[in-house]
Amino acid sequence: MKEYPFDHSLKHHLLVGLALAVWIFVFLYFTEPLDVNEFNNSEKLMYLPVYGLIGALCYIIMLPLQSYMYARSEKKWTIKHEVLFNLAFIAFSFVLARTYYIYVIVYGESNPYTLWYYTTSIFIPAIMTILPIVLLGRWALGKYKNKRLEDAKIEIQGEGNYESLRLLFNDLICVQSSDNYVEVSFLDNTTLKKQLIRNKLSVIATSFPELIRTHRSFLMNPYHFQSWKTENSKLGIVASQDIFIPISKTYATTVKATINSTTK
Repeated sequence: MKEYPFDHSLKHHLLVGLALAVWIFVFLYFTEPLDVNEFNNSEKLMYLPVYGLIGALCYIIMLPLQSYMYARSEKKWTIKHEVLFNLAFIAFSFVLARTYYIYVIVYGESNPYTLWYYTTSIFIPAIMTILPIVLLGRWALGKYKNKRLEDAKIEIQGEGNYESLRLLFNDLICVQSSDNYVEVSFLDNTTLKKQLIRNKLSVIATSFPELIRTHRSFLMNPYHFQSWKTENSKLGIVASQDIFIPISKTYATTVKATINSTTK
């Protein structure tokens, strides 16, 4: 299923919750749905902000569920996830809003609105007005995050019409020479992938000086250094995903100095 624009940043979703609280208060205060017009100004300022806080609280309480869904789907977010999250948010909001109405707004009154009337004539019209703001805010955050990620990507180009590869620099683990090609090892979320691109290792080294040459056939991203390892009396590096990268004597001193400086 196609991915849906999504930003998993907790800070950004707290801002969505804050905006939601303000929007609910403004909507109730100025449109005065149903019996809100029976409140005087002091009662509006007393009761209506709480509805806004309830909306924000329900949204924030749902965020751990969102994080769980995101992690379980291997950090991929689809329209199915978006629908399920918002349905859970609506259901929880209904329970808290109804509880507030019964035990605060009309507490002690003999004829409060029935559950059916409250649902169809108060809650659903309100949520139909409020929910689009939530959906739009979440979608906009996701699109903005995707744009920032896309802008931050590097491109490893092939010669002629051969395929190139766009990825975040920190997702690139290493590049190995393979005849007239280079084999790029990289992470797609948490999955190790490899792609052959027709190009020379020297061209890649010139294009991306942040990579360090460990061997005449290897470049590596020092970000993915895990540990030193010796195999058959030859020094090497264990990088992310347990990739072993050999180090030749020619580059050993430079590699050690670079790794030591970048991992301090």
